[in-house]
Amino acid sequence: MPNSFGKLFRVTTWGESHGAAVGVVIDGCPPNLPFDLAEIQAELDRRRPGQSDIVTPRKEEDRVEVLSGVFEGRTTGTPISLLVRNADQRPGAYDEMKDKFRPSHADFTYQAKFGRRDHRGGGRSSARETVGRVAAGAIAKKILAQGVKAAGGAAVEIRAFLTQVHDIAMPEEARAAFPTLADVEATPVRCPHPATAAAMIARIKHVRSEGDSVGGVIECRVRGLPAGLGEPVFDRLEADLAKAMLSLPATKGFEIGSGFAGARLRGSEHNDAFESRGGVVHTTTNRSGGVQGGISNGEEIVFRVAFKPTATILQSQKTVDILGAETELMGRGRHDPCVVPRAVPIVEAMTALVLVDHWMRQAAQCGTFTFA
Repeated sequence: MPNSFGKLFRVTTWGESHGAAVGVVIDGCPPNLPFDLAEIQAELDRRRPGQSDIVTPRKEEDRVEVLSGVFEGRTTGTPISLLVRNADQRPGAYDEMKDKFRPSHADFTYQAKFGRRDHRGGGRSSARETVGRVAAGAIAKKILAQGVKAAGGAAVEIRAFLTQVHDIAMPEEARAAFPTLADVEATPVRCPHPATAAAMIARIKHVRSEGDSVGGVIECRVRGLPAGLGEPVFDRLEADLAKAMLSLPATKGFEIGSGFAGARLRGSEHNDAFESRGGVVHTTTNRSGGVQGGISNGEEIVFRVAFKPTATILQSQKTVDILGAETELMGRGRHDPCVVPRAVPIVEAMTALVLVDHWMRQAAQCGTFTFA
């Protein structure tokens, strides 16, 4: 069904922006995994609204509750159900949107598909839905950190960060090192390069003062992932990562490794030569972004996701109503002038969900999957 993601590690999110609650059901989580609610809460705190003066002022504590699948501090192997109640609801701010389609939103397409829609904050199309993804991703990160290591591999580390807001981008040389979580979280914009971060924040505040919005780019890197994860043809690792990222609200582009820039190179310039380091096969460069033939090659996974400017802006825009009559609409409610900083933990969560699912599929076909 369209509300579920994954094959062996499967998550189903539910809820609307201004409904009673949002949440997720996680099926396929192995039993006996140590479960710490504080770890899930920490990830949700990174995603929640109202965390700085450059994001939406909607005040939601996003306190997570466990309804099933956990007993005496460990997972039981049965479906895990997590719930986060919506608190700061102001559906009245969306009354005008009941009959008018917001430009570049899902209002018209939801109406065309279902014949009805929840107009309050976009309902199911709202980024509020990603609460469930982040909660599930926290569990997936735990599996990657503990279960994969127990099975003989290194702990897998996932780090996403902003590289660009509008036309302000990190210098290429500043992206060479794998950033620490502290570096990423040092500023509200989640760019690990302080000078660029300051410029990004200034730009976001400036466009917000004009009732406008901007987009940006998130880079995600994964280290510690062994060679061999992924599937040939349809379920290639990069294809599943692309689907995961492009399923997020406001995403408009995905590229891995050299991406579109690789199209400007010759094969002699682009190929990643192999070498042996300490008896382990590596590549001298990583233009493949850690994936070849749809399967991980043991190098860092490196990909980028492009996010469009926030569709709701505080300016009058031309549109039509549900009867097709031309009209105008002024954006209302509480919205991010740039969604990208809050999308960082969501990108990490979706990456973890893809990797855990592929790790389980690999283990099911070619090996075992255990916890210490």
